[in-house]
Amino acid sequence: MAGPLSADEAVGDGIRPASPAAGLRLAGPALRLGGLLARRALLLAALLALVFVAVELLPGDAADATSERGETAADTARRRELLGLDRPVTERFLDWMTALPTGDLGMSARGERVGDLLSGPFPNTLLLGGLALLVTVVVSLGLGCWAALRPGRAVDRTVSATATAVLALPEFVVAVALVLVLALWMDLLPAVTTAGADGTPASGEMLVLPVLALAIPQIGWNTRIVRAALADEAKAPHVETAVLDGLPPRRVLGHHLLPGALPAIATGLATSTGMLLGGAGVVETFVNYPGVGAVLAGAVADRDTPVIAGVVMVTGAVITCVLLLADLVRARAAGGRI
Repeated sequence: MAGPLSADEAVGDGIRPASPAAGLRLAGPALRLGGLLARRALLLAALLALVFVAVELLPGDAADATSERGETAADTARRRELLGLDRPVTERFLDWMTALPTGDLGMSARGERVGDLLSGPFPNTLLLGGLALLVTVVVSLGLGCWAALRPGRAVDRTVSATATAVLALPEFVVAVALVLVLALWMDLLPAVTTAGADGTPASGEMLVLPVLALAIPQIGWNTRIVRAALADEAKAPHVETAVLDGLPPRRVLGHHLLPGALPAIATGLATSTGMLLGGAGVVETFVNYPGVGAVLAGAVADRDTPVIAGVVMVTGAVITCVLLLADLVRARAAGGRI
């Protein structure tokens, strides 16, 4: 049996050995991506630790908050021991984090598995946030590009001023205004959301008000980002050359401005994902939407640390994935450098 070819024989036979430099080029981005994931995971772990400490500092605990009328102090003490509240908060946090890789989010103070408790409401919140993000992407890109095609004109000034005013509005203020106008005055949409037998909104029109309430402030924020990114990219030499060559404005926008502005736009939209999911809790409570907002409000009232941490965990995981996607978009635009 023939032995393995030497390096010289391999080259002579037309088989070129892999270059060590090529392996390093492949390993470099992978290592940087791994480091980025590690930093995101550490940040999320620090946030979860902060949740445990913050709930610990609140007056009372889950045993007191969930006690029944007529319950004795001995009964409350037994529940406190059963929930593990007699142990140090660091020990409880480490136990919870140790079980997390298996998908175990712990037990609530009322004896329900946190994963089961969130399995229904959280997809509803993701639906709400996803639709709001989709509306934000479409409208902010449209308005930003419309203004960029008419720099310095009335349209540009109007879009910029309106976006600045809108981004300052909190979600609950927008929700109040939308309910007042579209539901109570014009009777176009339902003021509250009712859930069907499967726990989802009973009809699609019930999504309109909460989606708009979440999206409108983020449309203002991202329209400003899109307009500023396109204005910066318009100063690039290749864009100025395209304009001097007489290319139509829409072609300059689509082939020269938007590709260069994409990293900044992606970063703004990724940031909006966190804002949308964070604001969803307020809007959901206001319109009685069947999402995690009601679950989180009840958990805070119950001082239920595993439920609060579970909500933060699943929400933080979604936001981390979106931020990672934005990082990859920026890396691709920068030639593969993460």
